[in-house]
Amino acid sequence: MSSTERLHGLDINVEGLRLERAQVETSAGWTRVTTTVVLCGGGHEGRGEDVCYEVVDHEHFPDPDLSGIGTFGDVSRRIGQAELWPAEPPEHAANVDYRLWAFESAALDLALRQADLNLGEALGRAYAPVHFAVSGVEDPAGWLEVNESLDFKLDVAMSWDEELMKSYANTGRIRVLDFKAYYTSAKVDGIDDPATYALVASMFPDAILEDAALNDETLAALANSLGLLSFDAPIHSLADVHALSVCPRFLNIKPSRFGTVERLLACIEWCLDNEVTMYGGGQFELGVGREQIQALASLFYAASANDVAPALYNTATDPRGDLPRTPLPVPDRLVGFTFDSA
Repeated sequence: MSSTERLHGLDINVEGLRLERAQVETSAGWTRVTTTVVLCGGGHEGRGEDVCYEVVDHEHFPDPDLSGIGTFGDVSRRIGQAELWPAEPPEHAANVDYRLWAFESAALDLALRQADLNLGEALGRAYAPVHFAVSGVEDPAGWLEVNESLDFKLDVAMSWDEELMKSYANTGRIRVLDFKAYYTSAKVDGIDDPATYALVASMFPDAILEDAALNDETLAALANSLGLLSFDAPIHSLADVHALSVCPRFLNIKPSRFGTVERLLACIEWCLDNEVTMYGGGQFELGVGREQIQALASLFYAASANDVAPALYNTATDPRGDLPRTPLPVPDRLVGFTFDSA
C-alpha cells in the first residue's frame, strides 16, 4: 500500500470550518499575513495554513462546505472540486496550490487526530531529530558567535564580491546557496549572471546550489557543480521534476507548493527510490504550517540542511543565543499532522 493510500483511507468526520488570520510586520518592511483553516469534527480540530504572500489574497477567504462522514480521500476530492477563489483567480498561479494545501493539510490533521494517530504512525515511519539551517541572515559569523552549531542557507546577491564570499566560505557552515532565478516577485532579486555562478561555485565547492537558471552560459559556468544543483520554485509535482533539463540530485521540498498530499508523497517517494537528497523549505509560516514542515522533515529527511528553523528565527533582527538549537528534538507525544506535543 502506498503512502497516499494509507492516508486517503483514514476515516474523517467534518462538521464545520472556521478561519484564523495571523499578521506580523517583518524586519524587511513588509506585512506577512497567513490564514489558518480549521476543520472541526468529533470534538477535534485540524489545522492547515494558507501561505499566500499577497495580503489581498487573504481577503474574502472562501468557506466551502466540506461537512460529512467519509475518508480523507473523499474530503481531498471535495476540496479539489471546491471553489477556493470565489472572487478572482490569484495574480500568481502558485497561490492556487498554497490555498489547496491549507485545506488538505487541515483535513489530514483532523483525520489523524480523530484516529488518535500521528503522521508517522499512519505512514509506518519513525520520527527523528530535525537538523535545520538558518536562512535570511546577512551575517553568518555573528550568528556563529552566539551559536556555533548553526548551518546556513543564503540567498546569493549581485552585490557579493570575492572578499565577502570568502568570509562566508571561511565559516565552513554554508550548506545551501539560492540563486532564486525562477522568482518573478518584486520582493525577490533572482540571479542569472554566469560570472556570478562561476565565482559562487568556485568559492563554495560543496554547497548545494538552488534554483540556478538553466541555459548554455550558466550550465557552462556550473560545469563542475552540476551534481550539486537543486530546485525549489519550479517544482509543484513530480512531473515538474521530470521536465527539468537536468536530473537533480537534491530537491527543496515545500509541501504547500504541491497543493495535495498525493502530489507531495509521489515526489517524496520518487526521491527516496532514486537517491535524490531532499531538504525541507519554509515560507515564513506564522502558525501550524511551520510545525508541519518540521514533521515532514523529521519523517523523511531529518539530517538534511532543512530550512525549517523555528519561527523565532524569522523575527530575530540580531543574533541571539537563546533561540532553539539544531537538531530539534522529537516531542514526547505527537498527535495529528504537527511537530508539537500539544
